[in-house]
Amino acid sequence: MIRFYFHPTPNPAKVALFLEETGLPYEIVPVDTAKGEQHLPAFRAINPNGKVPAIVDTEGPGGGEARVFDSTAILLYLAEKTGRFGGDPKDRPELLSWLLFLASGLGPFSGQAVHFQHAAPEGLGYAVNRYRREAERHYQVLDDLLATRPYVTGADYTIADMSAWGWIGRASRVLKGEDDPLARFPHIKRWFAEIDARPAAARAREVGKDHTFKASGDEASRRALFPSNYPPAAE
Repeated sequence: MIRFYFHPTPNPAKVALFLEETGLPYEIVPVDTAKGEQHLPAFRAINPNGKVPAIVDTEGPGGGEARVFDSTAILLYLAEKTGRFGGDPKDRPELLSWLLFLASGLGPFSGQAVHFQHAAPEGLGYAVNRYRREAERHYQVLDDLLATRPYVTGADYTIADMSAWGWIGRASRVLKGEDDPLARFPHIKRWFAEIDARPAAARAREVGKDHTFKASGDEASRRALFPSNYPPAAE
């Protein structure tokens, strides 16, 4: 059994897609990040970095429990555990390269673009421009790649596609103000439509819908989500 620590945001969505594609048994453990539950000692024991997603595999290597945090690490772990969606062995260098491009580039810059366009105070035009343009640049790299192949690593649908799907699904927030945010990236648009039409993707989008998560936007949620923005309380 997989215990899946979840909040309805792009990185957990990737893991939800893998779990739904494979049919691995799992249970959802909601982590309400707007309430600060990611900072509780019980969760920090699973992910010391205080971020979702994380999993605990009750049937890990050697028969014991295994904890895994960071969405890319989880996807790699589950692909190896199940022998599925890891792609052709000859494409392993491509898989690792694009997974890390997504983990260190497209995902973080998209996240920062969302933050500065939607959550940060007004008047930070340099930051808005910086992260928006870098997100667009990463989209263009991915679009150029998908002009040459059906999926991220080549002929096979893999965890690299699942990883990208999680963030591309938020294109309307990353590319704020565009009626059709993928219009400039036709190869991403074709690829995303194909993956998003998979039955597992529809099921993944429903994960966690039976739990009411707190809406962000008030002062308490900002402190929970961005604690490093606030100085520690004086003793």
